Amino acid sequence: MPEILTGTAKEQAQMWLQAAGNAACHSACLRRKCGSVLLSEGGEIYAEDVNKLPRGAEAHCNPYQLGQGFKSDKACCVHAEQRSILQALQKGQKVEGSTMVFASVDDAGNRLQSGRPYCTICSKMALESGVKYWILEHAEGITRYEALEYNKLSFEYNGD
Repeated sequence: MPEILTGTAKEQAQMWLQAAGNAACHSACLRRKCGSVLLSEGGEIYAEDVNKLPRGAEAHCNPYQLGQGFKSDKACCVHAEQRSILQALQKGQKVEGSTMVFASVDDAGNRLQSGRPYCTICSKMALESGVKYWILEHAEGITRYEALEYNKLSFEYNGD
């Protein structure tokens, strides 16, 4: 069950969401400015990154020309969550038991509320690499998901 965070856990999550939002401000993605922070089990920031082009790649996507009902990702950017996991692994850090914090911002840098879990690419990669929790900010509050549940919800997402 997703857990709405309160008290100290909520205060800490707000700081991590702010860090993810600050990172997102540096994204050059045309479709959506996203940032993520990957935390150790103890709450230390292991990695933070943004969605951006893979190394050496040229921008070739038009985010506004996706087919109706298209369920995969045709954007040319590597997602912030994927980049944070890769960054931590490249540094030799233990991803097992970690927490992924995700935020996006508008063009003015204002943090946006997240929609429901939907990206199966990121949810599968996080689950396989050992991420234990996800933290997102929703209208009803800052929410923590267990990674297995987040993955399940991502597959159930139908665009609503």
